[in-house]
Amino acid sequence: MEVKGGRIKAGEVDSHNDHRIAMACAVAALSADGEVRIKNPECVSKSYPGFFEALEGLMK
Repeated sequence: MEVKGGRIKAGEVDSHNDHRIAMACAVAALSADGEVRIKNPECVSKSYPGFFEALEGLMK
C-alpha cells in the first residue's frame, strides 16, 4: 500500500460515534506530528473493548 501526501498533523477528529473511524484514526495517529485527539473514543467498546490497551501494548 502506498499513501501519498504529507504527514498527519496534530489536531482533533470526530469519530461520529463510529468504532471503525475511532480505531482507524487511532492507528493513523501513531505516525502523526503532534497529538491527535479523538472525540468519543469509548465507542470502540462496541467491537473491541480492549483496543486502546492492545494498541498501547504494541508500542512497547
